[in-house]
Amino acid sequence: MAKKRKLVKRKKTSSRKKTKKSSLNNFLKSERTHFLAGVVVAFTGLFVFLSMISFLFTGGADQSKVINKTFFELVNDKTLSVDNWTGAGGAFIAQALINDWFGIFAILLPLFVILIGMRWMKVWEGSLVKSFIFTSLSIIFGSIASAFILGNLFSTSFINWGGKHGNTIEYILENSIGWPGIILLIVLFAIILVVVYKKASMFKIQNTLSKGIQRINNNGTESEEEDIEDIEFEKDTEELEKTKENKKPGIIRKIIGFFGWKKPSSSVDKKSDEEETDDLPIKKESLVASKSESDSKDFEVIVPEEDELPIIKEKASASQTDSDETEPGSIDRETGEIMEDYDPKKDLSSFAFPSMDLLKIYDTRNKEVDMDEQNENKDKIIRTLKNYGVEITSIKATVGPTLTLYEIIPQAGVRISRIRNLEDDIALSLSALGIRIIAPMPGKGTIGIEVPNKDPQIVSMQSVIASKRFQECNYDLPVALGRTITNEIFMFDLCKMPHLLVAGATGQGKSVGLNAIITSLLYKKHPAEMKMVLIDPKMVEFNIYSTIEKHYLAKLPDSEKAIITDVTKVTQTLNSLTKEMDDRYELLMRAHVRNLKEYNNKFVKRRLNPDKGHRFLPYIVVVIDEFGDLIMTAGKEIEMPIARIAQKARAVGMHMVIATQRPTTNIITGTIKANFPARMAFRVTSQIDSRTILDRSGANQLVGRGDMLFSQGGDLVRIQCAFVDTPEVEGIAQYIGKQRGYETAFHLPEYEIGETDKSPGAIDVNERDVLFDEAARLIVVHQQGSTSLIQRKFSIGYNRAGRIMDTMEATGIVGPAQGNKPRDVYIADEYSLEKLLSSLD
Repeated sequence: MAKKRKLVKRKKTSSRKKTKKSSLNNFLKSERTHFLAGVVVAFTGLFVFLSMISFLFTGGADQSKVINKTFFELVNDKTLSVDNWTGAGGAFIAQALINDWFGIFAILLPLFVILIGMRWMKVWEGSLVKSFIFTSLSIIFGSIASAFILGNLFSTSFINWGGKHGNTIEYILENSIGWPGIILLIVLFAIILVVVYKKASMFKIQNTLSKGIQRINNNGTESEEEDIEDIEFEKDTEELEKTKENKKPGIIRKIIGFFGWKKPSSSVDKKSDEEETDDLPIKKESLVASKSESDSKDFEVIVPEEDELPIIKEKASASQTDSDETEPGSIDRETGEIMEDYDPKKDLSSFAFPSMDLLKIYDTRNKEVDMDEQNENKDKIIRTLKNYGVEITSIKATVGPTLTLYEIIPQAGVRISRIRNLEDDIALSLSALGIRIIAPMPGKGTIGIEVPNKDPQIVSMQSVIASKRFQECNYDLPVALGRTITNEIFMFDLCKMPHLLVAGATGQGKSVGLNAIITSLLYKKHPAEMKMVLIDPKMVEFNIYSTIEKHYLAKLPDSEKAIITDVTKVTQTLNSLTKEMDDRYELLMRAHVRNLKEYNNKFVKRRLNPDKGHRFLPYIVVVIDEFGDLIMTAGKEIEMPIARIAQKARAVGMHMVIATQRPTTNIITGTIKANFPARMAFRVTSQIDSRTILDRSGANQLVGRGDMLFSQGGDLVRIQCAFVDTPEVEGIAQYIGKQRGYETAFHLPEYEIGETDKSPGAIDVNERDVLFDEAARLIVVHQQGSTSLIQRKFSIGYNRAGRIMDTMEATGIVGPAQGNKPRDVYIADEYSLEKLLSSLD
C-alpha cells in the first residue's frame, strides 16, 4: 500500500511539472507575451537613445560628476544634480557607450534595440540578422572614421568622437599605413556598407566604373546608345528600390533610414524647388524715371508688366492632363498580379475643361502711363505734407490696374501717426475717393499712400485664368481672384485657408467675386475631384450653374433642385454635410490617415478595400450667398452646423465660402469669425462693418467696382478682383452641361428632421423637476407666469426656476417670455391642469 501511494504521489508531481512546463511554454509562445516584451525592449532602446541625444548637449556639465562618482553616490548625493534628460542612469549609460566604447556611432545601438522590440511587436517585418550585421559594421567602421575626422576637427570637445575603440584602432592605423591609407580605408568601409545593405548599389558602382573606363578609352566621348542604356539602367534600379521601399510601413521606413543609404531623387528635389518658387511673386518691372520741375526730390514711376501668357494647348480630355509618370501599382494578394491604379476620372474620361474662348478679352495691355497725372499727384502729396510740417526725403510710385501706390520716406524725427492722421487732407487735395495710408509698409521702410487712377483698367478673368502662374500651379483647390497693385496674379489654395468669409455692400462686386472663385475651380478641377453645394437665398445668383448639376453639384437625395434656395432645405443640407463630415472622419480613422489627400492616395493605389465601405472622396466646396438672410430667418439652426463644419471639416476636404452684404456682429458672430481666418472684403458703408469683417478699418475706404482687401490673419492685400460677366459664366456652365455627366448629382447623406434637433439646452418634458407639479399649480392659481414667484415660494435659485418655467412653456401651461412682463397662463383652472399633468405621466 505504501508503494502504491508513493507511485501515485510521483505521478501527481510529474503531471504537475508537465502542466507547469506546458503553461510556461504557452506563456512564452503567446502573441501577447511577445508584444509586451517588444514594448519593453523598444522603450528601453528609446530611453538609451534619449540619454545619448541629451549627452550631446549636457555631457560637458555632467562629465566630472559621472567620472568622479559612482552611480549610487551620485543618486544619494542631494547636493549634486545631473543635467541629462534621463537622469543619472542615462548620464552613466551615455558616457559609457559614447566616450568609453564606440563614440558617436554608438547611437546606432539603441536604434537596433528599438528594431528588435518592433520586430517582437510584429510592427516591423525586416531582417534582424541583416540589421545586426549592418549595425555592427557601421559602429566599428564609424568609430574609426569619427576618431580620424571629427577627433582632429573638434579635438577640444568633451565628446570622444570615436570612443576608446576608435581612438585605439585609429592610432594603430595611422602609425602603420598613414593618413592616406586611413582615407582609402574609410572609403572602402563605406562601399562595403552600401553593398551589404543594398545589392542594387553594387550594380550601380559596376556600371559607373565601367562607363568611366569606356570614356577614358574613347577619349571622353560616348555613343548615344550607351547614354540611353545608362539612363534606362538608372531608371530600372530606382524603380526596383521604390517597389521594395513601398512594401515597408511609412514609420518603419523612417527608422530604417538610420541604417540605410538612399540616393536623393533629383525629381523630388526639383519638384520641391518648384513648389517653393511657385509661392514667390515673380516681378517683371520696367522703370521709368522722371524729375519734376517744381521739386528736386527723386521720383520714379514703376510700371509692372503683366505676367507672360503661356501658349495654352486645349485640354482634349481630362485623362490627358495627368502626368505620364506613374508609380508601380499594388499587387493583388490572390493572383499576385500588379493592379493598375484606380482612376477616379475614368467614368468621365472624355470630359474637356472649358476653353479660353468662353472668356472675354479686354485689350488693356498697351495703355501708356499718364505721367502728367503721376507728377501732379506727387506734387500735391508733397505740398500737402509740407503744409502740415512733414518733410520727406524720397517718393516712388507703383502704377497698378486701378490704383497707384506712392511710397514715401519721411525725414528723421517725423512721427508716423502725423502722416496717418492726414489721410482726409490728402484725399481732399487729390480730389480722389478711396485714399488709404499704410503706415508703415510691411517689410519696407516706407509709408504707402494708395490713390485710385483716373482711368482704371479692367482686370479680365481671361487674363487671370490664362496666366502662367495659374496654369502651372499645383494647388489642390486653386482660386485666382485678380491682380495686386503690382499687377501680379493673386491666387491662393482654398484647402489652406481653409474657409473664406466674403463681405461687401450691394453693387460693390461681391457676386462677381463669388463667380470668380467658382470659375477658377471649374477651370482646374475635374468633376470627380470636386463637388459644390450652392446655397442661394436670393434664388437668382447661382441659377446659371444648374446646368452643371450632374457634373459638379451635390444635393440631398430627395431634393429636386441642386441649387438650394429654401431655408428649410438649407438647414437639412447643412446638417447632412455634418453627417458627411462625420462619415469621412470614420473612413479616415479606419484607413489610418490624417487628411483627405493621404486617404485618396491610398485609395488610388488600391490599398483600401471598397467592399469595406471605402470610396474615393472628392473635395466639397460649400458656397453660401446672402448669409445674413439665412441667419435672420433660421438663426441658430443655421449657425450650429456651419460652426461644426468650419471647426472640423478641413481635414476631410470640406471648405466653405460664406458671403454677406451686412457684416454686422449679430450676423458674423464670434463663432463664425473664429473659424474663418481668411477674409475677403469689398467696399462697405461704415468703419464698424470694416472692423467686423477685417478686425481693422480699410474696407470703408475702397473705391468699389471690384476693389477689395484680402486678409488671412496677417497683413492686408489690396486686389482688383477679376471681372467675369454673367454671359461668360453662363457660357462656361453650358459648355460643361452639354458634355456627358454622371447619372445624378452627388448625393449627400440622408438627413431626417429631428435627427440632430436636440441641441444643447433643449427641453425634455419627460425629465421634469420634482417641484414641477407644485409650481404649475402655483402659476395656475395666481394666473401669473412669473419666474420670480416660483423662486420666492419654493426658495430655489433663478436657474432652476427658469428651467421649470421653460418646461411649463414646452408643455403648454404658459406662453413665451415677453420681456419684463409676466408670461401668459394658458390653463384657466386647476381641473384642466390636473388633466394635463396626468397626460404627461
